[in-house]
Amino acid sequence: TVLLSSASQILSNEEKRANFDRYGDAGESQGYSQHQHRQFHHFHEGFYFDESFFHFPFNSERRDNSDEKYLLHFSHYINEIVPDSFKKPYLIKITSDWCFSCIHIEPVWKEVAQELEVLGVGIGVVHAGYERRLAHHLGAHSTPTILGLINGKITFFHNAVVRENLRQFVENLLPGNLVEKVRSDKNYIRFLSNWKKENKPHVLLFDHMPVVPLLYKLTAFAYRDYLSFGYVYVGLRGTEELSSQYNINVYTPTMMIFKEHIDKPIDVVQAREMKKQLIDDFLSQNKFLMAARLTNQRLFQELCPVKKSHRQRKHCVVLLTGEGEKFAEAYEAFLTFAVANTKDTLKFVHIYNDRQPEFADALLTDEEKYRGKSVVVILERRNNAGKIAYKTLEEAWQGSKEDNFILLDLLDQLRTDPGLLSEETVLADLNDELAPMFLIRWLYSTLDYISDCWDSLFHSNWREMMPLLSLLFSAFFILFGTVIFQAFSDTSDARDSPPSEKEETAAKMEKNDGSFSKENNSRIPKKGFVEVTELTDINYNSNLVRLRPGHMNVVLILSNSTKTALLQKFALEVYTFTGSSSLHFSFLSLDKHREWLEYLLEFAQDAAPIPNQYDKHFLERDYTGYVLALNGHKKYFCLFKPRRSGDEGGTLGSCEDYDSSLPTEARGKPSCSPGSGSIKNKLHKLSFWMERLLEGSLQRFYIPSWPALD
Repeated sequence: TVLLSSASQILSNEEKRANFDRYGDAGESQGYSQHQHRQFHHFHEGFYFDESFFHFPFNSERRDNSDEKYLLHFSHYINEIVPDSFKKPYLIKITSDWCFSCIHIEPVWKEVAQELEVLGVGIGVVHAGYERRLAHHLGAHSTPTILGLINGKITFFHNAVVRENLRQFVENLLPGNLVEKVRSDKNYIRFLSNWKKENKPHVLLFDHMPVVPLLYKLTAFAYRDYLSFGYVYVGLRGTEELSSQYNINVYTPTMMIFKEHIDKPIDVVQAREMKKQLIDDFLSQNKFLMAARLTNQRLFQELCPVKKSHRQRKHCVVLLTGEGEKFAEAYEAFLTFAVANTKDTLKFVHIYNDRQPEFADALLTDEEKYRGKSVVVILERRNNAGKIAYKTLEEAWQGSKEDNFILLDLLDQLRTDPGLLSEETVLADLNDELAPMFLIRWLYSTLDYISDCWDSLFHSNWREMMPLLSLLFSAFFILFGTVIFQAFSDTSDARDSPPSEKEETAAKMEKNDGSFSKENNSRIPKKGFVEVTELTDINYNSNLVRLRPGHMNVVLILSNSTKTALLQKFALEVYTFTGSSSLHFSFLSLDKHREWLEYLLEFAQDAAPIPNQYDKHFLERDYTGYVLALNGHKKYFCLFKPRRSGDEGGTLGSCEDYDSSLPTEARGKPSCSPGSGSIKNKLHKLSFWMERLLEGSLQRFYIPSWPALD
C-alpha cells in the first residue's frame, strides 16, 4: 500500500516525477544529495567530475579488489618480501588514484599476475598515495611503474605492457645457468656424474617442448642450493638412446632424480601437466644425497637438526674419511649401509678430514690410532651453540660385515638407550668448501654495481642523477685540463732541447733502410714473438663473432698434453705472417670445446668425414694439429688437416694439398708420411697453407651462424 501511494504521488506531481527520472528518488533534497554523493566527487572549488560517464574507478572504494591481497607495506616488504626474493622473483606494480595509464594496463596486469602466481612468481602492488616511503625506496617516481625483484635487487620494466613482454621480463630476471640442456646421449653421463663435485642430487626433466618451461626455471631457482637441474628435449635428435634407457614416454613430461647411483633414478614422477605443488612435493623429499658430504654449516644444521623433544630425536652417522682411491672402498660400504638403513630419525653423512680439520680433531681424540683411516661417529646436536653428544666406533671403518653388524647393533641400542652417546664436545662452525674466493666475489659485486649504474644512467630520474653527473664532469674537466697543460709543457721542452744521440742514430738507420718497399714492409714481423691467445667464451665474440671485415683468426686445435709442442711449432710456422694486421692467432682447447669443433667440421663433411656420434671411438677422435682460419664477418672457414699415418689419398689438409704447386725437388720427402709420430710434424708445411690462405685459393666452408662456445 505504501509503495502504491508513493508511486501515485510521484506520478501526480510534475516536480517529483522529474526528480525521480533524473536522480532515482522523488525526494527533493534527500534524493538529490544522496545521488550526488554517489555519482559525483568534489574537485577543487565548485567543479564536479562524473565518474559514471567515463566508467573510470578513480576513488579507493571502486579500486579493483584483485589488488587488495597483493598490497605491500614498507615493513612487510623489508622483513618478508626481500628475504623471500632469494627463493623466487617478484613482479611489483606501483599504482595510484587518478591514473589513466594504471587503468589502461589493469586487464593485462590482472591476467599476467594470475598466470605467473600459479607458476611460483611473487606478486606485489604498492599504492604510491598511501605508501610513499616504500614507493620512494623502490625508486618509483611515476605511476604506473612495474619492476622486478630478485636476490634483493630491483630491475625496472621499460617495455610495452603486454603479456609476452611481462613473461619475458620475469624470465630475464632469472640467472641464465640454472638449467643445463642435455642435448645428446653423450653429455648426460657428464651431467649426472657431477653429483660428487657439486654434492647435490641431479634432476632431469624430459619434455617435448624445445624451450625450457618457465615453471621449471622458477623451480630450479628455488632449489638451486640443493639440486642441479638438467633438461632433455625429447624431440631433439640424439636423445633417443637416453629416452629408451629410462623408458621415457615422450608425450608425457617426466621428472627424475638421481643421487649417488647415476644408472638408476632414485625417484620418478610423470604427469601430463606438471603443477608447482606436485613438483615441490616431489623435490622437497629428495633434497639431499643418501650420504651427503658436509661442506658448510648450513648443510650440517639441516641434516642434523637440534633435538626439540625426546620424540623428535635425530641422530647423524658421520663417516670421517679422506679423498682418493685409498678411501673409496670404505665410502662405498658406508653408502651401501646408508641406503639399506634409511630412516626418518637417522641421517648418514661423510666429511673429508683434510678439508674440515677442526671438526675431525674435535671428534677424534686419539689421532694416532685413526691416522690414515676412516672412522664412523654417531652424534646428536644438543643446541645451536655447537654442543653435541657423540660416540666413536672403537675400530676404524673398513666396510666389512663385522663393521656393519657393530654399527647396526649400536643404532638399535640407541633407540632404547639415548645415554649411549656418553661423550660431549663443542664443534666450531664448518668451513664453506664450495664458497667462491674473495677475489671472485669482489669481481661479481663490482660487475653488479657497474650494471646498476649503467641502468640508472638511462632509466633513473635525471634530477637524482645531476649530482653524480656534475661530479663526473668536474673530474673530467680537471683531468683533461691537466693533460693539455702537460702536453704543451712537454712540447715546449722538446723544442728547446737538442736532439739526443739515440735519435740521430735512429734517423741514420731509417735512411739506410729506405730501399725496402711498402709491400715488403707490410709482411715484416713487427714483434720478436708471436702473440697467440686462447679462444674462450669470454673473448669469443670479440675475437670471432664481431671480428672486423677483412680480418681472420687462425686457430690451432690442441690438447693439454700437446699444448707446449704444438704452440712452439705453430709459432715457427706463422711467424713470417705476423706482420699482417688482418691476421690474428689463437688456440682452442680440444678438452674443453670438442663439441664446438665437431659442429664446425660437420660443414666440411664432404672433404673430411666426421665419425658418427654413436661410434664407440667417437670421443677418441684426435683433432690435435687441425688449424682453422675463421672469417667472423663472412661466416666461413678454411681447414688445415694434418696428414696422419694410415690416411688414404689426398684428404683435406694433407701435405700434398698445400704444396702441390711446388716442384718435386722442392717438396722433398713428406714429413706426414706413415710412421711419423712426432707431434710437431703435424704442423709441417703449415706456412705453405698460410701462403695459399693469403692468396685466397683455399676451399671455403660456409656456415649459417657461429655456434656458442659453451
